[in-house]
This record gives sequence, structure tokens and C-alpha cells, in this order.
Amino acid sequence: MMKIEKRDVRGALAAMLALACTVAAAGVTWHPADDWQDTPDPIASPHAKKGGTIRFNGSMPPKSFCEYIDNNTYTRMTFSLMYETLIGTDTETLEFAPGLARRWAVSDDGREFTFVLDERAKWSDGRPVTAEDVKWTFDAVMDPANDTGPYKVMLGSFKSPAIVDARTVVFRKKGDSAKDWRDIMNCGMFYILPRHHFAGKDFNKIDLLNAPVSGPYRLSRIEEQIETEWTRVPGWWRADFPSCRHVCNFDHIVLRYYIDNENAFEAFKKKAIDVYPVYTARIMRNETHGEKFDRNWILKRRVKNHNPVGYQGFAMNMRKWPFDDRRVRLAMAKLIDRETMNRTMMFNEYFLQRSFYEDLYDDAHPCANPLYLFDPAGAAALLAEAGFAKNPKTGALEKDGRAFAFTFLSKSGGDEKFLSLFNAELRKLGIEMKIERKDFAAWMRDMDAFNFEMTWQAWGASIFKNPETSFLSTEADRKGSNNTIGFKSAEVDALIAAEKSMETMKERTEAYRKIDALVAAEVPYAFLWNVDATRLLYWNKFGMPATVLSRYSNEECILSYWWYDEDRAEELDAAMKNHTCLPSVPLEVSFDEVLKAAK
Repeated sequence: MMKIEKRDVRGALAAMLALACTVAAAGVTWHPADDWQDTPDPIASPHAKKGGTIRFNGSMPPKSFCEYIDNNTYTRMTFSLMYETLIGTDTETLEFAPGLARRWAVSDDGREFTFVLDERAKWSDGRPVTAEDVKWTFDAVMDPANDTGPYKVMLGSFKSPAIVDARTVVFRKKGDSAKDWRDIMNCGMFYILPRHHFAGKDFNKIDLLNAPVSGPYRLSRIEEQIETEWTRVPGWWRADFPSCRHVCNFDHIVLRYYIDNENAFEAFKKKAIDVYPVYTARIMRNETHGEKFDRNWILKRRVKNHNPVGYQGFAMNMRKWPFDDRRVRLAMAKLIDRETMNRTMMFNEYFLQRSFYEDLYDDAHPCANPLYLFDPAGAAALLAEAGFAKNPKTGALEKDGRAFAFTFLSKSGGDEKFLSLFNAELRKLGIEMKIERKDFAAWMRDMDAFNFEMTWQAWGASIFKNPETSFLSTEADRKGSNNTIGFKSAEVDALIAAEKSMETMKERTEAYRKIDALVAAEVPYAFLWNVDATRLLYWNKFGMPATVLSRYSNEECILSYWWYDEDRAEELDAAMKNHTCLPSVPLEVSFDEVLKAAK
């Protein structure tokens, strides 16, 4: 019989007692239900095969490959392939599902959250994922010395988690803060990092190259400013779970960096990258002709699913003159000829935005936000009302002897034609706009420091809305936050506070609509336009689900659901060599209609 040391017994008893005390402190509900079973992902194709490489455009090289430090689209996309959260969501139902934790409990008063780690969870170096990893990650994110941006808001209502035993950790809310339906997501859906590898190192300069991971991919190669590679992890601990079968199929994922979208498209046509998400209507309409497209070597798809719609616009820094005046901001919105831009440059492929939450509105709930259209006379009247007048000697628009001049911080050469039209209208009124161009990393540093006056900023969207990170007043004063515009409103703050205790999606949706109306009324963004479908171009060498994308995602889910098809790749090579055609596919893909037809 194995000998048990006294200290091990005492430790086990202490852990059991601590957990018992936790449970006794309040009634708890354990999740998932006892009859829950892990089931196959309905989007993942059983025909998927492992192998091959896919090359994506990574846009601009990130300032960090760690999402905690660099909160941009491509960093989030790849970070989630390397590291996992305590719980996740079902891709179809959006119900919470096990992740690193196999079970979790929520106290009846909503102030305590217990997570029990899956005993199978391990890092790619073979070491188990432990409660120490969870606590260390939390503490590192919340360390004031670390530039972890919005995650400080996400985790800020919790105390440092208490370790019950090697696989059990408890989060408790601070003070007397109210119950928040989002709490389980906040403490259960932040990415856990390996303490044994990163402890004692500078978190702001965290190096992920070949670091241990818990997810299906590791960062395997970095060529500065050129490309980055991720390699599939053999023996990923969840690989044989029903929900994880037939996903994460590529052996290698490569992001190549093309700062300019036009350069990325040219690289795509030369097969330097395999997939090109189209964000420019002109490319989809005018540039997808010729042998490669006509012979179906390159395929075109336009996928309409339930992916939430984000927003974009000219963001104005409300902390700085003259954009601290609503009348000036509204004047800017009226000087952007969106209709002409959409018609002449984008083939009317876009709808003009008026909301931060476009997906919350429909025929039964129309959006009441004003749709600000091109109105130079109205803009001039607003500026006059704000105290601006033309200097008769210089022609410059001035207020109290100060010329209306500002700098537009640009991160892309693709904005030139739009800014040119905008600038022409500004000049007519005597306003001087200087355009300062920076690469993405430098642009991000300026945005984190709120070091801008106006910029073009685009935000993605989520099924689970969180107006706190973008519009809460206190966030306007915290560097690195998503409230880059400096928005402050006591009324919005009150709605954000009230929304946290709303138990139904119907209640929360109504609160979001009210927040949307209040923020939009202050015009912190001069809204631009958006599209309600994902447009894709790709070389005809991949297999994919019939729906092409999943229910709630955009092109990011390609890395999870597509696969390299050797037969198609050989057929593509032969077709290109012999100048023959490959089979075509439908341009338009409706997620709902594909599923309906399958049933």
C-alpha cells in the first residue's frame, strides 16, 4: 500500500475544508447539468483532413502576439488558438460549455464562482494546467505595471482568486458590487497562461515564441515584418473530444504582413496568400476577372450568416479642442459625403451606419438614431453657432483667434481617396487637416495613449454586448482602454450599471438601444458604412463546410473549419498548367438556407 505523508493528508483535508466552507457560504448551482454531454460541432465536416498550410494576410505586424498587450483582430484570432479559457460557448446555441474547467458553480447571490479544472488539461510541454496558472494569470493582468487594457475592466470587479486545491479555484467579487449577468464570462473567459514559463518575466514584453500552450497551435516562427507561423500541436489534450473533432485541421497557419490592402490583393493573386477577405467593393466588382477567376482557380463567395455587425467611422478625441464641442463633431459628420463615396467608390455595396449596435434593430424595432447625410450648409451653420468665423485676410476658419486645424492619424494608405474628398470639403470652410501616416503598431501606441485628434477607427462586434469597455466614463481616463474617444455620460453610466443586473436578453437589448441612442447623439464618431455579409476570395485548394463559415463568425473561423485538400490542390496545379477550368461554386451563400436544405 502506498505510504501517505502526514503533510499530504493535512493538505488534502485543508483543501476539502476550504471548498466545503465555500459551498456552505451560499447555495450554489453547478454547471453543466449532470446529463450534459459533449457533442460534435455541427459545422465541422467529417470529411476534413489534417495537414497542409494556409496563408492569411495579417495586415500590419502586431506590437505583441499576446492579446492582453495588443488587442487587435489578428492577435485575438491567433492568441485564441494558443491559449484557452476556463469555459467557452457552444458554437450553435451560445450556451456556456466546459473549457479548461470541466465544471463550475455560481453562488445564488452571484458573488462567488468556483471552477474545477479538467484533470486532462495540460500544457504542450506535458505539465498539467493548475489553479496556480489561473491565479498567476489573473494577478499579472491586474498588475498596474502591465498594459493589459480592457482586461482590467473585465476582471476588475473580482478579488485575486483563491486556490482551493491544485485543480479548484474560487473567484469572489469585491466589496458590495451588484450581481452582474456578465460576471461568469468575465472570470471564466480570460485566457490562462502557464505560470511555470512566464513567471518572473516582463509581462509587457511577453515572448510567446515556442512557449508552452494549452490550445491546438503554438507560435513556431517569426520573421520580423514579413510573416509569422503557428504550428499544430501534436497531442493537443482536447483533440479527441467530440466537439473538437474535424477542427483545427491545418498543420501550419501563416500570417503574412501587407500594410496596404492593395498590395495584399496583388500578393494573393500571385499565391503568396491563400485567402483574401474583401473589404473593398471595387475589388469584388472590378478586379475579380481574368483567367484565374474565370476558370475558377480563384473562387468568390459572399456569405451571409448571423455574424454581428461592428461599426466604423472617423473617431474624434472629445478630450481635445475643437472636438470637445458636439456642434463641431456633428459638423464633421455632415461634411462626409458618404452617399457619393458609396456610389462612386464602392458600388453601393454598403449600408450607411447610424448605430453602434446595428444588429439590434429590425423591422419590428427600427433604429431611431438620425442618419447624418452630406450637408455642407448645415455644417457651416453649426460651426458658426460654435463661434467659428472665417478670417477675411487668411480665409482660415477661426475661433478667438485660433485657426481650426487638426491632424488626422492614418494607419493605412487605402484611406487616401476618402480623405481627399473629406479634405476638399474642409478646405471650402477654411479648415486645415494634416494627415499623419503611421504603421499599425505606432498607430496603436498613439491610440493607447489617446494621442490623436481624429482617426479612422473600426470595431468588431459580439453577440454579448459590453458597453462598459467602450463608453463608461472612468474608462475615458484609463490609458489603453477602448474608450479612445473620451466619452463621458452620467446617464450612460447609470444604464451600464443597471444593465448588469438585468436577467433577460430582452431587458438588456432595450438597455443597449438606449445607450446606443445616447452615445450616437453626442456624435463621438462620424459614422461611415458597413456590410452585412463576409466576402471571400480563395484559391481553389481547400475543403470547407457547406455553410463555408460558422453561424456567428467571419473569416476568422476558416482557421478552425477549413482544411487543405490534396486532391483539389493537384487539380488546381493541373488546371493552371493546362489552362483548363475547374468546377464553379455559388457566389451567394446563405447560412440559414444551406442548413434548411440539409435538413
